[in-house]
Amino acid sequence: MANRRFRYSPLAADEDDDYDVNGERRYDPRFDYSPKAFDKIPWKSIALAVFLLCLGSLLLFLSFFILTGHMGGEHSQAYGLMALGILTFLPGFYETRIAYYAWRGVDGYRFSSIPDY
Repeated sequence: MANRRFRYSPLAADEDDDYDVNGERRYDPRFDYSPKAFDKIPWKSIALAVFLLCLGSLLLFLSFFILTGHMGGEHSQAYGLMALGILTFLPGFYETRIAYYAWRGVDGYRFSSIPDY
């Protein structure tokens, strides 16, 4: 197998810098900051979070009532409802809490933390 040698030349110094020849910073549109983009409220995501929170709460209450005997049903049904209730309640609670704290203006919570669908 032949040995290949490549000759590389170094880049010019001003190509690596973020400054123009005059010493001014170059404009790069990728780093534009617009505060209004972070304050956009993701209504669909919040509605989904509230729906998951309510559905999870309902499923957890139903499983509790079946386990305590206030409703008819077997314990295996209650455990299934409890598992589904936990799986829907936790993400709904998490996203609703972020939305509530962002609405209240608590430091560290922004609507941009909630994914928009």
